[in-house]
Amino acid sequence: MIPYLAYGSNLLTSRLAARCPSARVLGLAEAPGHALDFSKRGRDGSAKATITESDARTQGVLFEITETDIPALDAAEGAGLHYEKIALTLEDGQRAFTYRALQRQDGIAPFEWYLALIRAGRREHGLGLDDLADVTPIPDPEPDRPGFIAAREALVRAGYRDWRAAL
Repeated sequence: MIPYLAYGSNLLTSRLAARCPSARVLGLAEAPGHALDFSKRGRDGSAKATITESDARTQGVLFEITETDIPALDAAEGAGLHYEKIALTLEDGQRAFTYRALQRQDGIAPFEWYLALIRAGRREHGLGLDDLADVTPIPDPEPDRPGFIAAREALVRAGYRDWRAAL
């Protein structure tokens, strides 16, 4: 089992479990020296979460996943193309891997459904939402987008009848 730090849409256990069936929550974690931002341009043109080096701390959830699930997670994250896989030392001294955007772009916004995944994941694990207060999402003009459909399904599995309730 390999420790993985989720800080974005993979915070929602139902989303990560769809990608990595072995995923098991270990607990809350903080990554010192990193800040969360929405400057990674997604394949769909919207902003996705990433972490950047800073004086801040990024809160997340530490999961444990099997080595056999890592290729699926790498593929979902676009490892090597969109994100790089990095090793982190967490606040408590544990080591974990996560993903960081290879390229950043300012002035882009996340789709509403993407931010809903993150907020739902934070609520699920008892993390605060304060640092997301200034994030203004935009509607997705393509309701049949595969990512939007997968997000709605993950939110339903997490108990949301309407994905908008997670916003």
